[in-house]
Amino acid sequence: MAAKETGDAGMRVEAVIFAGGVGRRMGGSRRPKQFLELGGRPIIDYTIEHFANHPLVSRVVVSCLEDWIPYLQRVLKARRHAARIDVVPGGDSGQASIFNGLQALHDEHPGEQDAVVLVHDGVRPLIDEETITACVRSVCERGSTATVAPAIETIVLTKGQGVVSEIIPRADVGLARAPQAFRLEALYGAHVRAKQEGLEEFIDSVSMMSHFGDVIYTVEGPVENIKVTTPMDYYAFKGYMEARDQRMLWSTE
Repeated sequence: MAAKETGDAGMRVEAVIFAGGVGRRMGGSRRPKQFLELGGRPIIDYTIEHFANHPLVSRVVVSCLEDWIPYLQRVLKARRHAARIDVVPGGDSGQASIFNGLQALHDEHPGEQDAVVLVHDGVRPLIDEETITACVRSVCERGSTATVAPAIETIVLTKGQGVVSEIIPRADVGLARAPQAFRLEALYGAHVRAKQEGLEEFIDSVSMMSHFGDVIYTVEGPVENIKVTTPMDYYAFKGYMEARDQRMLWSTE
């Protein structure tokens, strides 16, 4: 999709990838989850690749665990991705890490109202170009946007003592995924306001924007766009990549 197709010719599209977590749910691994390797590459490099090589994205800022910044910079130097990539220290939470990335973007072009920012987890490596494009189009045409995946199992609401209080039709719910897309200055302003009001527990950026009254739109992304946080997730990622490689091999035979 060319920029003019969004109805916002010449817009700036950038991405913040946050990877400041230590991955306690990954079990016995000595590496943070985003730096676990598959095929000689850390998970986060697969994630960055989708954004850095996207035709609309001009810059990527990665908020990284500070001790791992030199390692990530070596990986990025070897890979030579297409877009400009900057690495900044992460924070004590996902919210703080995202803010550090937004700050780096805001500082370079403050007040640019048309700029778009995509916010993505460093451990969601199975995103695709089509979903990134859909997020950019959505934020330009409608407003703040969350990627969702369809619910494939029954969703129930429970209350005390494990009692089911409501069964929600699957057609009425979606599973929150990433990227999430916003006007950069709007999201940056929301983060500044949250800091001023001492609000530090937002689970993600759409939760913050919704809290401050923003309408959130959705685009549907791939079901496989999981967050790699447990050993089971890692093996699912590994299995998907192996299946993809097999399909590519068969297609060339």
